[in-house]
Amino acid sequence: MEAAAGSPARRPVRGEGQDTGLLVGLLIGEGHFGGDGRQAQVTLRMHVRHASLFHWIVERFGGRLYGPYSHSGRNYYQWMARGEFLRGRLIPILDAVLGPEVDAPAWERYQAMKRRYRL
Repeated sequence: MEAAAGSPARRPVRGEGQDTGLLVGLLIGEGHFGGDGRQAQVTLRMHVRHASLFHWIVERFGGRLYGPYSHSGRNYYQWMARGEFLRGRLIPILDAVLGPEVDAPAWERYQAMKRRYRL
């Protein structure tokens, strides 16, 4: 789509499915499926330059955002899903979208988390 001279290009409107796909894609590529020994958690950690993306995730889906952190030369935010949010909101999304045909290594890590924490 081409924008008229002097006007910004219009972006197509994203639907709920596309938003969900974006979140799952981020978790496949950058996320961690694990826990702290007592409870399961899904963690997404990325550089502070992705702050707007983290705020979008929290506004659109929920979860908790921590940071910004700065140590050992790294500057990052960390988004976490655990507890009722993980069980009631994120797991149904991941169960519906993530499978071995989408990304076998991420699916295996996700299944291992679910087994370990009896989800």
